Amino acid sequence: MGLKLSVIVPIYNVEQYLPKCVESLLDQDLSREEYEIILVDDGSPDRCGEICDAYAARCFHIKVIHRENGGISAARNAGIEEAQGKYIQFVDSDDFLESNVLKILVEKMEHNQLDVLRFNYQNVNDRYEIFEPNKVSKPFVDYRDEVCDGLTFLTERLGYACYACQFIIRRELLDGCRFKEGVCFEDTEWTPRLLVRAARVTSTDLMAYNYLMRFGSVSRNKDEVKKKKVINDKLSLIDALKQQMSVVKDKRWFEGMIAQTVLSIVSDVANSFCAERSAYFQILKQKNVFPLSSFHATPSAKKKIRLANVSLSLLCFLLHVK
Repeated sequence: MGLKLSVIVPIYNVEQYLPKCVESLLDQDLSREEYEIILVDDGSPDRCGEICDAYAARCFHIKVIHRENGGISAARNAGIEEAQGKYIQFVDSDDFLESNVLKILVEKMEHNQLDVLRFNYQNVNDRYEIFEPNKVSKPFVDYRDEVCDGLTFLTERLGYACYACQFIIRRELLDGCRFKEGVCFEDTEWTPRLLVRAARVTSTDLMAYNYLMRFGSVSRNKDEVKKKKVINDKLSLIDALKQQMSVVKDKRWFEGMIAQTVLSIVSDVANSFCAERSAYFQILKQKNVFPLSSFHATPSAKKKIRLANVSLSLLCFLLHVK
C-alpha cells in the first residue's frame, strides 16, 4: 500500500532539543510501516549527526541525510526529494508533536481527500511549558473544518501566521513548489504559493504541534549584519508577494501581508539603522505598495497603516520614541 506519511526534520545545532523532537515523532499511533521520519543533518557542528545515526540504527523507518550546511530551506528541499510518503509534514528540530496525533491527521487527509490540512499549534518555552498562556487568540485565524479551495483558505481562514510546520500536504502538490533557499521568511514566501495550488484545504483545531520559543534561534538573532539581511529579505519578500498576487483574482491577503511586511521593515529601521532610514523608505516607495491595505489588520496595526500612508518618517519617529 506504500507509506502514508513522510515527516521531514531539518536539523542544525540543536543537540539539546533533538531527542525530544525525535521521541515525539516515535510516540505516535501510526504503525512504523505507515510512516517514515527523514532527519536532515544540515552540516550541524555539534553532535546532531551522531544522534540522528543512533536513532536510525534502532528504528528502521528513520532515514538520515547528511549534507553540507545550506540552511533550513535547502534541508527541507533535500528531504522532499527523499520522501516516499503519500503526504508530507515538516517538523523543526527544536519543536515536538503531541502524542498520538499523526493517525488522526492522516485519517482526516484520507477521509476528505485533502491537498492540505492545517492543524493547531502552541508556543512553549525551553522548560516545555506553555508560553504566554493568556495571550489573545491568533487574529483572523479560522479553524473550522469545512473544505474549500486554497485561495479561499488563504484569504479568509489562514490569518498571517505562515508556518510550514502547521500543515500536512499531499506530496504531489510540492512538485514545483520547493522552498526558496538562502533567505529568511521562507515560510511566508512559500505558504501562499502552496495554497493557491490546492483544490481541497481545511483545518482541524487539534492541538498537534509545540513550537519552542528560545533565545538564539534564527528568527531571534540580534547580530547587526543579520538584522540588515532580515530587512533586505523582507524587501525581497514584498517583490515575491507582488508577483504571486498578479496571477490570482482575490488579492486581499497578499495586499494585507505586504502591509504587515512594510510595518515590520519600518519597525526594524526605527530601532536600528537610523542613518539609512531615508534610503530604505525610498526603496519602499519605489515598490509601489502604497497606500497600504488594512485587510485583516488588528486595531493597532490599522493605526500604524494609516500613519504609514501619510508619512513613513512620522510612523518611524513614533515607533522609535516608544
